[in-house]
Parts: sequence; C-alpha cells; structure tokens
Amino acid sequence: MKPCTNGASSWPKSVAAKASASRDACTSSYGGIDVEPKMATTIVARDVDMTFDGGVEALAQVNVAIEAGSFVSIVGPSGCGKSTFLRLVSGLTQASRGSIEVDGSVPSEVRRQRRHLSYVLQDATLLDWRRVATNVALPLELRGTAQSETDQRVEACLQLVGLQDMAHLYPHQLSGGMRMRVSIARALVTDPGLLLMDEPFGALDEISRQRLNDDLLALWCQRQWTCLFVTHSVQEAVFLSQRVMVMTPRPGQIRAVHDVDFPYPRPRSLRTDPAFGRLVARVSEDLVSAEQDTGALAGGLQI
Repeated sequence: MKPCTNGASSWPKSVAAKASASRDACTSSYGGIDVEPKMATTIVARDVDMTFDGGVEALAQVNVAIEAGSFVSIVGPSGCGKSTFLRLVSGLTQASRGSIEVDGSVPSEVRRQRRHLSYVLQDATLLDWRRVATNVALPLELRGTAQSETDQRVEACLQLVGLQDMAHLYPHQLSGGMRMRVSIARALVTDPGLLLMDEPFGALDEISRQRLNDDLLALWCQRQWTCLFVTHSVQEAVFLSQRVMVMTPRPGQIRAVHDVDFPYPRPRSLRTDPAFGRLVARVSEDLVSAEQDTGALAGGLQI
C-alpha cells in the first residue's frame, strides 16, 4: 500500500518503467487488429472539493496525478464520490474548489474542442431505434465526420469488440454483454486518449463480466489510452489495473493506493492465484478501514 501524501505527483520512475515493460509484453501477446493508437492522456487533480446545492459535500481535498497510458481503478462505498470524480474529469461538472487538468487543459476546454475523451456508463445507453452500426456511428455523426470515414471506423471498432456480424441488429436483439460491447465500440470510435468507465460491467453476470474484463485489457493494450475505471468489485479492480485507489465514504477522500504488480497479459487463472487473493484481501481491508476513518485524511494521493 502507498501512503497518502499532500499534493499530486507522478508515478515513481521504477513503477512507471515496470508498467511500460509489462504493457509492451501485453501488446505483443494479445495481438489483434492493427490500429493506430492515439496519444494517451494525463490527469492531474489538485485540492479538489465538490459540494452540491444543498450543502452535500461529495469530495474533499482530492489530489491525483495519473500517468498517461495507465490503467487505474477507483473503489469505495456507494455515494463516496467515485462517479462525481469521473464527471469532473470529463468536464460534465465543475469542481467547487481546486483544479483538474486533462493534458494540461481544463476539462471544459477539452470538451469544447471535442478532443479525444470517451465515457462509458453502467447502462449501455443505446438508442433503441438505431441498429448496432448506427449507434456506434453516433459520435462521428455529431462531429460531422465524412460518411466514408465513419463507415470505416465503425467497421473497425465493431471488429475490435467482436460484433462485426451484429452490425444490422437492434439493441433489443442483443444480450446485456453484447449491448455493453456496442457501448464500448461507440466510445472507441473517436480514437480517445482517455477512457472513463463508470461501473460498466456492474449489471452483468459473472461469466460475461470476466469475458469483458479480458477483452477490455486486450483493447487497452492495443489502443494505448489512459483508463480510469470505477467499480464496486475489488477483484475486478485488482485484475484489470496497474493501481487501485481506495476512497472513503462521503466526502470522498483517498484512503490508500495499491500497486498491482502482476504482469500483463493477465490470464483468468490469475484470479485463483494466492498472491492475487492476498492483494484483494488487503484492498478489501482498506475499504473497511476507510469507513471507520472518514474525515481523518488529508486527501492527498501519490499515483
């Protein structure tokens, strides 16, 4: 476990080097479609507070620096501000105090310039009257992308998520896991440098969830974006991530940070490895401690 420290800072060089080496191995092992990745995105939050109308304090003194190209998960109790933090990073909501930068710009400017940021929610949020292909194409339509380029990108992204034969179907004809794959394809069609994921697999059965965990890691290796992933599943967070952040109940603060040193690619059998189980137990213990220590932390985070 990494202790919390005041102020946001980047990964230690040894951790960053280890992550890069593991990622290179991951890329060569997963293989897959040859795509041109976008430049990954850095996220820096300094002394971030978020208080909603009515005085509800969602976040307090959050300091985070997330390295470009990293996979970081956030776990914490319901209502602790995990989703709020993602909304702040996306520019959908503005912090009450402090600052957030995405590649050196404020999130609202990133959104205004339509730069490469995508957001995946727990609900696939597909349009029932659109076929799979036209659901995936929607972000490009809104940007005014040429039809020929749109068709090419949609086809490539559907192939990435294994739905190239489902392009003509409607959402009601798909399983929950397939609908989430469509949602992920729609997020990837703009070639994002940053992918924000808010409990995307929370409503799925365990088999579908594990399959999509595997597929998400393969896509992350291929596309080389930064991924900030919110989940209630400690096991899922440890399996996917290079680092796991543990938050306290509201107002959300960073209780602890855990490095996850298992190399990529990560086989499903990792979930039964004793070392994996011990790390899951340590993160789970920190979740319990976080509920007991609310208000006792400064909220700073070294990551």
